[in-house]
Amino acid sequence: MSETGESVMMRDLVAPDLAEMLHAKRTDEARAAMSELLDPELADVIASLDSDDKVIAFRLLSRARQGSVFSLQQPDEQEQLLEVLSDEHLTELMEGLAPDDRATLMEEMPGEVTARLLATMRPDTRRRTQFLLGYPEESVGRLMTPYYLTVKPEWTVEQAIAHFRQFGRDAETFTYVYVVDDHGVLLDDLRIRVFVLSEPTTKVRSLMDENFVALRATDDREAAVRTMERHDTFALPVVNDEGVMVGIVTADDVADVARAEATEDAQKMGGVEALSEPYLSVSLFELARKRGSWLSVLFVGEMLTASAMGRFQHQIEQASVLALFVPLIISSGGNSGSQASTLIIRAIAVGEVSLKQWWHVMRRELACGILLGLLLGALGLVRIHLWQWMGWVDYTIQHGDHVSSYHMVAIAVSVSLIGVVLWGTIMGAMLPFLLKALRLDPATISAPFVATLVDVTGLVIYFTTAVMILHNTVHW
Repeated sequence: MSETGESVMMRDLVAPDLAEMLHAKRTDEARAAMSELLDPELADVIASLDSDDKVIAFRLLSRARQGSVFSLQQPDEQEQLLEVLSDEHLTELMEGLAPDDRATLMEEMPGEVTARLLATMRPDTRRRTQFLLGYPEESVGRLMTPYYLTVKPEWTVEQAIAHFRQFGRDAETFTYVYVVDDHGVLLDDLRIRVFVLSEPTTKVRSLMDENFVALRATDDREAAVRTMERHDTFALPVVNDEGVMVGIVTADDVADVARAEATEDAQKMGGVEALSEPYLSVSLFELARKRGSWLSVLFVGEMLTASAMGRFQHQIEQASVLALFVPLIISSGGNSGSQASTLIIRAIAVGEVSLKQWWHVMRRELACGILLGLLLGALGLVRIHLWQWMGWVDYTIQHGDHVSSYHMVAIAVSVSLIGVVLWGTIMGAMLPFLLKALRLDPATISAPFVATLVDVTGLVIYFTTAVMILHNTVHW
């Protein structure tokens, strides 16, 4: 369609305009207006309508477009729409959804909504949906679609193309064709262009190289993300334990998984339980609960920091100037630990490092921690000397007849920074490996948790170092 002024105007259509057409019963005009909108735009417009208008707008769409627009809406918007649609309309809507989208919808909806949807589905649709739901949650089986093209190795190219013309309309993708034997066992995958460019009498068997990649239906969804990324493809066959092909997974489904996993990991690393719904859809109580649980853990952890400060109260009384550097010391350790944990968690998530490479990572982070500690230690040394020379603060410590010069204070702070930053870096890097070894999600090691953990140990390192270097004026 040409980009005329009229089409631009129709794409800029907002909900009140469509609502006015629907209220005035100008259905032909409303249908034409919606046909000019792309599916994502139309999904946003319909989501803004009230309940009655949503139903009318959906009824004006074709079955195929109903499914496409519905699948683009947020779970809470989908639930609102499902509540007001009649059973007859629900049946039509479910028929318009792809099998994997139906399975995803079943996962996200409350139990009573799921039961109603299953009751309104046609028997064959319900059977296909329940087949996908029979696989474990978060598995590849829940993502796959059963609509794909297969051929037999003994067919000719001419027979295969005739088969494509007859059944290709319902296929999820028309790029790959899968070769299976009489028992449905996957033998190879071929691009459609191979058939187009081959002679009609060529046997499919002669086109095969039996070099293909497949997923198991019971594999974790993240395996599909990694495999599709590694092999730079947008469709992967799915087989069962016997090698029988049961479906395909396409790039759009994998992209949704990658986005959801990245969002979940980001929330966990920020010290929040993963949200099950979009931020604005989560109730205030649920949002506070998911954030409050981690905040409580971190608060208890920080109480240990206060206890550590109390343990060194005597040293602080002897040299109150040491207290000035406590925020600098613990923040440096926490920041270095948070950096390391974030890098390693992401590297593990995308498959850049594995559990068996922990020692290699340990050596790298040990060297990096020393370099970073030397950098911050040098900055701390310059900072103390500069403030002393400018006359802003006197860092000299005097206790009785004993005096520690500001040079010694600067050395104590610098050495402490090296130790704390090194410790924070190692802790941040190794904790994700520990969780991985325990078969837990490394993302649960949040940056605030690492920072809190390093705060406590950082204080111990700092005051222990200060006592050792400033032993003339500060002692146990």
